[in-house]
Amino acid sequence: MTEHYFSGTPTGPEHRRDVTVELFGRTVTVATANGIFAGEGLDRGTAVLLRHVPPPTGSPRILDLGCGWGPIALGLALACPGATVDAVDVNERALTLCRDNAGRLRVAGRVRAVRPDEVGEGTRYDQIWSNPPIRIGKAALHDLLLRWLPRLEPTGVAHLVVGKNLGADTLATWLTTEGFPCTRTGTAKGFRVLAVQPRR
Repeated sequence: MTEHYFSGTPTGPEHRRDVTVELFGRTVTVATANGIFAGEGLDRGTAVLLRHVPPPTGSPRILDLGCGWGPIALGLALACPGATVDAVDVNERALTLCRDNAGRLRVAGRVRAVRPDEVGEGTRYDQIWSNPPIRIGKAALHDLLLRWLPRLEPTGVAHLVVGKNLGADTLATWLTTEGFPCTRTGTAKGFRVLAVQPRR
């Protein structure tokens, strides 16, 4: 169940399949596979995030934290032609799928699927989007967010979706106490959508 959070290379042979999903109102066909997060298609949390937060305009630099096969990164690149997206994951199978899907949807020039250590230390983002891996545990999740949220530009924002029963409200409180003002911008299907501001 949690292998996709911890394994750089999933065990077992890869079995790909095509699925049709809706990303910001656009219907596309993409490849998914076993051994990654949401290998069956678009998970409920990410679907809630994409429905409740409008895509940006202009030419923002965006981080998709925990990209999986790429629903957030691909959706943002399609909906905002000026956007460039770093799609970050620890799972090599997920990164390959994200790259292949970006090529399939003709946004490969603006979606860069990379491991965390391939992102330069000085890289900053106008927006961060994430369905964060809550089940890695509280300490690991906090470390993950404290690594990436400081990369927000001073006028930036992070959009997170977290299950209510997985501690969304507690996480929002913790983020605020850590200096990242956090507000709830949506609730649906048992999920909270959170907007996180740069550290004050």
